[in-house]
Amino acid sequence: MSTIRILHAADLHLDSAFESLSAVKAAFRRQEQRDLLSRFAGLAEEHSPDLVFLSGDLFDSFSAYYETGEALLSCLRRIQVPVFITPGNHDFYGPSSPYTRLVFPSNVRIFTQPKIEYFTIGANIRVFGAAFCDRTCPPLLKDFHAPRESGVLNLMCLHADLMDPSSGYCPVSPADIAQSGMDFIAFGHNHTPSGLCREGNTWYSIAGCPEGRGFDETGDRFVNLIDLDADSCRIRQLSIAGRRYESLNVDISETEPALAIAAALPDETAQDIYRITLTGQTAQAPDLSSLHRSLDPLFFDLQLRDRTVVAEDLWKSAGSDTLKGLFLSKLLELKQNCRTEAELARIEQAARWGIAALENREEVCSHEN
Repeated sequence: MSTIRILHAADLHLDSAFESLSAVKAAFRRQEQRDLLSRFAGLAEEHSPDLVFLSGDLFDSFSAYYETGEALLSCLRRIQVPVFITPGNHDFYGPSSPYTRLVFPSNVRIFTQPKIEYFTIGANIRVFGAAFCDRTCPPLLKDFHAPRESGVLNLMCLHADLMDPSSGYCPVSPADIAQSGMDFIAFGHNHTPSGLCREGNTWYSIAGCPEGRGFDETGDRFVNLIDLDADSCRIRQLSIAGRRYESLNVDISETEPALAIAAALPDETAQDIYRITLTGQTAQAPDLSSLHRSLDPLFFDLQLRDRTVVAEDLWKSAGSDTLKGLFLSKLLELKQNCRTEAELARIEQAARWGIAALENREEVCSHEN
């Protein structure tokens, strides 16, 4: 068998709401999603795959804008090889779905039935798949097995949930993959890329979404280029994303907040969308409005969250007629005689430990000995 090259993407969720962004920025991001399609077509032109698999949820809902449908069709017209689409739970196949409203190029095959079927490509390639025809789908791969035939390559494009066996979104188990009779399966639905995996004699991969849309989709995002032959399978994860979502926790206990955040950031953040959570003990709650105004130019969009704790005055009970008051009074005497910062830190830590012990609370050491 000669090498077969597959370009695989899934879960573009075109026309997402981007609810965490302003209306202006959300509209801008939807246009950027359309631009993502052009870059995907560019990958096909650059890497010359034999097949293209789009494993569902191309659209986020049935309410796709006209411009989005035209951008998808323009992308598909640029791709000169067979393209296979398996509608998912967000864009399931039905009378009102985008797949029935748009006129697709002749090289595009869309699975339209909630059962596994196949298209034949040439004499030795069969591409299996199925469609969601409602928001949920039964486990279509369970008990399915395609006979292996000498010289025939069994491939599958499928929207399915590999993470939750009780899911209503076509759940798939490792055993289902192993007994499927497939040489390779291109999965959609789960948004975290899996890389290249194998169960039994079946290679498979979850593409994940090609660009993050929220803080549950942080970091690098990809589409997959698969090279499959009789003896091996190789994957290249290619990025077409223009922006990233990132979450960052910053401890501001001992540093001015803006300085602490600046020290924690990478060099280039202007294209990205950040959620920064402030942590640690502070003398007073940080001024998020002022901080946002000073930092906002560093990002496409910024969210700030305050998870700091206002530090309690360790010594406020010193001198009171209690065991804690007597304990703190003794430590204050020692504190007055401290000669170094290290000695002062040890006294303050001793006070925290002692108060925690007296109040039956946990206190973690915050200074090295």
